[in-house]
Amino acid sequence: MLEPIAPINWEKDQVVIIDQTCLPEKEVYIYPQKVEEVWDAIKKLKVRGAPAIGIAAAFGLYLAVKDSRAGDKKGFLAELNKASDYLASSRPTAVNLFWALDRVKRAVEAADTDNVADLINLVHKEALAIRDEDEAMCRAIGKNGASLLRDVDSVLTHCNAGTLATSRFGTALSPIYELKKQGKLLKVFVDETRPLLQGARLTAWELHQAGIPLTLITDNMAAAVMARGWVQAVIVGADRITANGDVANKIGTYGVAILAKEHNIPFYVAAPASTFDLSLESGEQIPIEERNPEEVSHFGLRRTAPEGIDIFNPAFDVTPSRYVTAIITEKGVIRPPYKQNIAKMF
Repeated sequence: MLEPIAPINWEKDQVVIIDQTCLPEKEVYIYPQKVEEVWDAIKKLKVRGAPAIGIAAAFGLYLAVKDSRAGDKKGFLAELNKASDYLASSRPTAVNLFWALDRVKRAVEAADTDNVADLINLVHKEALAIRDEDEAMCRAIGKNGASLLRDVDSVLTHCNAGTLATSRFGTALSPIYELKKQGKLLKVFVDETRPLLQGARLTAWELHQAGIPLTLITDNMAAAVMARGWVQAVIVGADRITANGDVANKIGTYGVAILAKEHNIPFYVAAPASTFDLSLESGEQIPIEERNPEEVSHFGLRRTAPEGIDIFNPAFDVTPSRYVTAIITEKGVIRPPYKQNIAKMF
């Protein structure tokens, strides 16, 4: 099996990002040189998916301070905090963004040196570590999730929680890649995922690249597919998971979870530890990003709705934990009761 593509990386002394807004028509790479370009890539979904956003943010911090002329650690930290606040303003929902920024800042704060060159190197080293650890976590999620899917023939997924959303391999798709490695091919029903079509443009593209059989469906076909018995499990990713097991994920995930419950189909969520936000008791506290109304009023560049109407365009919804069969992490599989079992694991 070919290794899945790395959507964000550090190669030849520079950040390399595959511009996901160009897929599947073109495979375009961008090479941000400034923190503003990383902010733009996150905001405009050139890089997307909670883990990949965190990695991008860490590299963005390095670009912000790599030419720092601060005279001491205090001045350097002021520059780092300013860049962190700026990057944090790009997207509010994916907790990995804030987790990665905080991790880099904590590493610098804890460093026993006042040498700015050493601190710059530390920021770079921490960003690389976040990338490498994410890939290891994705592989572990794949192994843990494979055991849950070994006896099914087909699954349904929503949005893109594959290799394009992480350093490599993905979260929700990692068990599918792992099973292929073990010799079992699962068929995947892919929700197109309106309004930005991350399922059609990204999940279908990467699964097809990997030689995994798939069927693309519109979001409102999921119930019909389940009713026909064509799906034996649902697996999705997450952008934030609260202490009680509520899950924020791409808009439409909540509806898929309700449908799965009605059809007695297990609904699995795959996410690394960095996606858990134990400071929030429930999903009601998760900030939900609202995006440009033109994503709904237009299909591509063509207007498909009347001008002057109200449009509601949340990027995410929250699936209550009662609909979640299990949460697959790199540390193991968490089952209800989630409040107790999440606290035990983390």
